[in-house]
Amino acid sequence: MMHKQIIVLCAAAFLGGIVGGVLSAQVLSPRSVEAQKPHGVNAEEFLLLDAKGKARAGLGLDANGEVGLVLRSKDGSRTLTLSPDDPSVIKLVERGGLVLWGAP
Repeated sequence: MMHKQIIVLCAAAFLGGIVGGVLSAQVLSPRSVEAQKPHGVNAEEFLLLDAKGKARAGLGLDANGEVGLVLRSKDGSRTLTLSPDDPSVIKLVERGGLVLWGAP
């Protein structure tokens, strides 16, 4: 009698493990993000940081939804911006805000 009980108990544990594994894979498996394409990355902003963690370049949207590309010099004294939504599409600006060069 003990031998049959052990076999039944082992079979029940084996089947319970299989059923539990299938259910946990269905319930707990991570889902892919629907907004992203398989070969693309979606974001509102991309930053390029130097070794000290300081942003040197950025591509993103501002508060008005306008797109722009910003490049900063190593010492942070000059900034080059490219924005098709801005009246001056390309600008080179000094730290104080003085526009050194611009192109419509």
